[in-house]
Amino acid sequence: QVQLVESGGGSVQAGGSLRLSCAASRNIFDFNAMGWYRQAPGKQREKVASILSGGVLEYDDKVKGRFTISRDNAKNMVFLQMNSLKPEDTAVYYCNAEFWGTPSQSAANYWGQGTQVTVSS
Repeated sequence: QVQLVESGGGSVQAGGSLRLSCAASRNIFDFNAMGWYRQAPGKQREKVASILSGGVLEYDDKVKGRFTISRDNAKNMVFLQMNSLKPEDTAVYYCNAEFWGTPSQSAANYWGQGTQVTVSS
């Protein structure tokens, strides 16, 4: 069983910054990708950023230039630095770990419990 524990959410004013952390209960290189998703009230969950095991970074267009995803391999942690926050960034942010599967192992997808980010104007 994999556990992902997020921390670092909170309330900030527009233009402020927050850093989210995600601690994984196992080696993050066991996964093909680690990422951050968010879900605002009444909206579908959307991918914000991801980092592949080979180091490739991907960002949603809405956060490019403002958010940065990174990882600490030794601590099995993934981070999301969020700068220039906007009210529309308000959401519950979830850490995600993806295993794409092999011929002998099924694919798997793991989620943290989520952390609230609220940005006021």
